[in-house]
Amino acid sequence: MQSELSQFLSYIRLEKGLSENTFQAYQRDLLKFQKFLNSKELSLKKIRPDVVYDFLDNLSRQGLSSRSRTRALASLRNFFHFLIFDGKLEFNPCENIESPREWKTLPRTLDIEEVDRLLEQPDLTHILGIRDKAMLELLYATGLRVSELVFLNLQDLRMDLGYLNCVGKGSKVRVVPIGQSALASVEHYLTVSRGRLLKGRNSNFLFLNRNGERMSRQGFWKILSAYGRKASIQTPLKPHLIRHSFATHLLQRGADLRSVQLMLGHSDISTTQIYTHVLRERLRSIYRTHHPRA
Repeated sequence: MQSELSQFLSYIRLEKGLSENTFQAYQRDLLKFQKFLNSKELSLKKIRPDVVYDFLDNLSRQGLSSRSRTRALASLRNFFHFLIFDGKLEFNPCENIESPREWKTLPRTLDIEEVDRLLEQPDLTHILGIRDKAMLELLYATGLRVSELVFLNLQDLRMDLGYLNCVGKGSKVRVVPIGQSALASVEHYLTVSRGRLLKGRNSNFLFLNRNGERMSRQGFWKILSAYGRKASIQTPLKPHLIRHSFATHLLQRGADLRSVQLMLGHSDISTTQIYTHVLRERLRSIYRTHHPRA
C-alpha cells in the first residue's frame, strides 16, 4: 500500500491543511498499519473488519492507550474513505467498528490450564482439602458471587437434578446448573467432611469452617489466595476472578450472552455486555473459518 499511502499523506498535507502534529500522527498510525499488513502478508484488497480488529488488538498488546487506538482507528477510517473516493476500495472496513474508548475492559481471567492447576491443589486426604475442592469446583462451575457461595444452604442444592437455587442481589432467586465434576466434589464433601466438621452440631449452611460454623467471605478469600500461590498463578486470586473466568469460558465455547446473564444473575444485559469482546473474538474466528473470501 506504499503508493496509496504516499498519495493520501500528500492529500492531507496539501489539500486538507492539517497541522504538522496531526499530519505526523496520521503518518505514524498508517505506517504501523502498513507494517502490520506486511507481517500478515495482506494486501489492501483483503482488508476486512476482523483485520482492523486484529490491528487494534495488536496496538493494545503493545501498551497503547484507548485514546491512541481511537486515533489510529480514525486515521484508518479517513485513509479508507480516500481509497473509496479514489476507486481503490469498494467499502470501508472500519465503518461499523466502535471506538476503543467505548470498549469495556474486562478484568484478567484465568485460562483453562490455570483453572486445572488451581483445582488440583486441595489435599483430598484431609477433610479441609475435600471441602476446599468442593468450594472451588462449585465456584467455577456456577460463577456464583462469593457471598452467594458461602450463604448456600443444604436445601438450595438439587443434586439429583443437577442444579442449585441461588439467592442473589435484591433477594432474587435464580437457578444455576452444576456440572458433573462439581457435583462429584460436593457429594464427596457431604459424605466425608461435612459431618466431621459439624462435630455433632446442626447447621443448614452448606460450607463450614474448621469450627463447624458458616464459612466467611474473608475465610474463603484467604483459602483461594493460598491455593493460587501454590498453583503458581501470578495474579493474586480473588473470588470474582473465578466468576469472570466462568463467564468467559462459557462464551468462548458457544454460550449466548443471554444465558450467561441468567446464570450470573445480572438484572440488566448491559452489565453482562462487558464480555462482548469474547463474542467478538469468536465471531471473527467463525468468519475466518467459514466465509469463502475470508
